[in-house]
Amino acid sequence: MQVFSTFNHSIYLEMAISTLEKRGITRESIYAIPLDNRAEDRKMFDSIHTSDGTSLIDIGAALATGFSVVGTSIGFELAWGPIWWGLIFGAIGFALGFAIRLFTEKIIKKRKRLLKGKNSEMILIIDCGEEQGQLVEEILWEHLALGVGMVK
Repeated sequence: MQVFSTFNHSIYLEMAISTLEKRGITRESIYAIPLDNRAEDRKMFDSIHTSDGTSLIDIGAALATGFSVVGTSIGFELAWGPIWWGLIFGAIGFALGFAIRLFTEKIIKKRKRLLKGKNSEMILIIDCGEEQGQLVEEILWEHLALGVGMVK
C-alpha cells in the first residue's frame, strides 16, 4: 500500500517523518519530494484551449451599449448623424470598459491571488502494509497534512 500526502515545508513535516519512523516505518519506505510551485504569472488573454473563467469584455459590452444609446440620441443634433455618433460612442464605451476590466484583473486581483490559498510544497510518499495504512493516515493528519490519499 502507498500513502500520499502533501505538506507545507515546516517542522510538522519533520515531526511526521520521525513519528512514522518510531512507529515502525523504515526510512527507505518514506519518500519526501519538494514541489516546484508556479512562479510565472498566468496569461491575461485566453486561448482556444484554455480559459481561466474571467472575461475582459463584459464591462466593455455594457458600457458600449449605454454609450451608443447616448451617442445616438446626441447624434440627432450633430453633423454626422445618429448612426456614426452611436458607433463612435459605442467604441469609446467599449474601450473604457475594457480598460477598467484590464486594470482590475492586472492590478487589484493579482494582489488577492497572491494572498489567497495555501500551496503545497512537499509530497510525502510512504510504502507500508495494509494493516499500517490507517495508522499512517492518522499520523499524517495529526501533523497538519494538506491532503492524504491511499493506493492499495
